[in-house]
Amino acid sequence: MIPSAIEAINLTKVYKLRGKQKEVKALDGLNLSIKKGQIFGLVGPNGAGKTTLIDILTTIRSITSGEAYIDGFNIQTETSKAKARISLMIGAGMNYTGLTGYSNLKFYAKIYKVKNYQKKIEEFARTFEMQDWLDQYVSKYSSGMTVKLAVIRTLLIDRPILLLDEPTRGLDVKARALLINEFKNMDKTILITSHNMDIIDKLCKRIAFINNGKIIKVGSKEELRRLFQKRVRIFIGINENKNQLKNELGQYDFIKYISNEETGLKIEIVNRIDYNKLFPIFSKYKILNKKSKKEDV
Repeated sequence: MIPSAIEAINLTKVYKLRGKQKEVKALDGLNLSIKKGQIFGLVGPNGAGKTTLIDILTTIRSITSGEAYIDGFNIQTETSKAKARISLMIGAGMNYTGLTGYSNLKFYAKIYKVKNYQKKIEEFARTFEMQDWLDQYVSKYSSGMTVKLAVIRTLLIDRPILLLDEPTRGLDVKARALLINEFKNMDKTILITSHNMDIIDKLCKRIAFINNGKIIKVGSKEELRRLFQKRVRIFIGINENKNQLKNELGQYDFIKYISNEETGLKIEIVNRIDYNKLFPIFSKYKILNKKSKKEDV
């Protein structure tokens, strides 16, 4: 039997709101087991508890009750041993904008005592097409470049367990493909949280859906797809900047197709959980009317 690399048992996290008596339960008796060598996806809406779980597994936040183990080490009583097994990526905010890309990576390599870090930095920079940017200040980077630098930093430390919180946010299609290919060929345990179902679908053998601090369902990609499979078709009435809106919508993976209509656009979303992502996009345009229809497939 393959042992668990990550295990959470009846994990609960309660936040007390400052200046108020009210408490918020971010995790509510959560149970989860991820086997060694598995690439595991964690999906769910905003505020479901994904980031809180990552924070607890990396000991950034404390546990209210329950237990959690990293490679068999209890994160509360064997914290140093547990932390030595993991590498965390929490987005572009990991980078120091006042340093060059190379200086960022060298700084972390020194802290974590990475051997032959110069060679490893060069290799990762070539892999992610960052070799021409390492000597530039991070403040000059695009959002995609800062994410790629954060990925390189995470891989540079070379731990057996990777915890990746939204690792593809801000990446273009080509950069996402590079990232997916790199992770596929690693002999590591990887836990990924993401709203981007494309990376989850292409990488993860097992997926858990979390909501209100609880794991609702754990299963294969096919099982989870059936859980969410409700197609949404939307008609958008628009006269001004219709082609501009169509081009913008075409950049998003969660939209299956877009077609021109006489008085607007018709689009289809495969997963209903992505429906709310459309509102920030629509707010930039003069939408005359909007009609939606949900149907099981």
